[in-house]
Amino acid sequence: MDTVFIRELAVDTVIGVYDWERAVRQTLLLDLDMGWDNRPAAAGDNLQHALDYAAVSARIASFMDGQQFQLIETAAEEIAALVRTEFGVPWLRLRLCKPGAVAAAKDVGVLIERGERP
Repeated sequence: MDTVFIRELAVDTVIGVYDWERAVRQTLLLDLDMGWDNRPAAAGDNLQHALDYAAVSARIASFMDGQQFQLIETAAEEIAALVRTEFGVPWLRLRLCKPGAVAAAKDVGVLIERGERP
């Protein structure tokens, strides 16, 4: 199993449980490792057989633009489900960070894995 990855994808959304958080958009940072077999794409040098990371990135950004989650855990689960369902990704690891949520920390967030590596 190969890995296609996206690092530090910035997505703007409404997220949080406090009243002030419900009134502003915040930027989340996303790292995504996706299990994929790259051999068919490489053999034919054909995007049709590749996991299009630009399309995945755009879809996640579009999805998060319209959401208003309270918990980062919920956002991570929803993103993981979207990627696995819409792009046929059998396994992924998702790190979702909320920079600035804890003043003394660079960022905080969650790291989840979903699916199984073949």
